[in-house]
Amino acid sequence: MVRIITDSSCDLSLKHCAEINIDMLPITVHFGEEHFLANIELTNKEFYERLNKATALPTTSQITPTTFEETFRKYIDAGDEIVGLFISSKLSGTFQAANIAKNAIGSEKIHLVETLTTTFSLALLVEEAVKMRDNNFSAKEISDSIERIIPRVRIWAVIDDLKYLKMGGRLSATSAFVANILSICPIITIENGLVEVVGKARGKKAAIAKIEELIKKNPISSDYSVALGHSNEPNALDNLKSVFRPTLKKLDTFECEVGCIVGTHAGPGAYGIAYILR
Repeated sequence: MVRIITDSSCDLSLKHCAEINIDMLPITVHFGEEHFLANIELTNKEFYERLNKATALPTTSQITPTTFEETFRKYIDAGDEIVGLFISSKLSGTFQAANIAKNAIGSEKIHLVETLTTTFSLALLVEEAVKMRDNNFSAKEISDSIERIIPRVRIWAVIDDLKYLKMGGRLSATSAFVANILSICPIITIENGLVEVVGKARGKKAAIAKIEELIKKNPISSDYSVALGHSNEPNALDNLKSVFRPTLKKLDTFECEVGCIVGTHAGPGAYGIAYILR
C-alpha cells in the first residue's frame, strides 16, 4: 500500500485526514514556555484566542528526524511505500528532517517531494496525491506526477490584519499604522518556496478584484481540485466565494482553515484560493 504523509502546516483537519487515510504529523507551537502539538493539543480556535492576547508571536519547531524515522519504519517494515509531502524547505527544516530519516533507513520505497509551498496549496497537492493513490498509482508515479504539478501551483491570499506581520518584524510599525488607516490589504503568494507580496489593494472589495485579475492572467485548470482557505474568518472567505461562484460551481473545491503554522504570521481574517494553472 502507498502511505501518504504530510505535516500540520497543510491545514487539513484531523477528521478529513482520517477520512482520506493519510498521516499528518504535528509541528510544535510554542507560546513562551508552553508548547503544543498543532491540531492535537491546540485547536485552531484555541490558537487564535491565544494569538489575539499574545504580546509576542508564538514560534514553531520542526518535526524531528526521530519522529519521521519512527513513522517511516512502521510502514516500510509492513511492506508499504511512502510519499512525503511537507512544508517548503525554505520555510521550515521539516523537509530536511524527513530526508535525514529517509537516509537513516536507506529504503528506496520512501519518496519525499520538495513541494515549495504550505497551507492550503500544500493541501491541494496532498489531495491530488490521494486521488492517484486511490487509482492504484505507485509511490514513484505519485511523487513524479506531483513534482510535475508543483510549478503550476498558484495561491493568492489577502492579509486582513497587519498586526502580526508587524509583530514578526516583517513590517515596520509606521507602515502597519499607515496601511491600517488606509485599509490597505497586501495580496500574497508563495513563489519558489517563499512568501511574496504580489500586490496591494485598498479595502476588501478591491483585494478580491485584484485576485480576480491575477486568476485571469493565471487561469485555473479544471482537471484538478481548487482549495479555498481562511484564518478563523469564514465570512471573509464567503465574500471571495460569492465573487467566484460562477467559476467555482464548475470545479471540485474544498476548504481549509489556516492553523497555527501559517496563522502565526498571517493572523486572523486572511483568506484566499489555491489551484493548478491551466
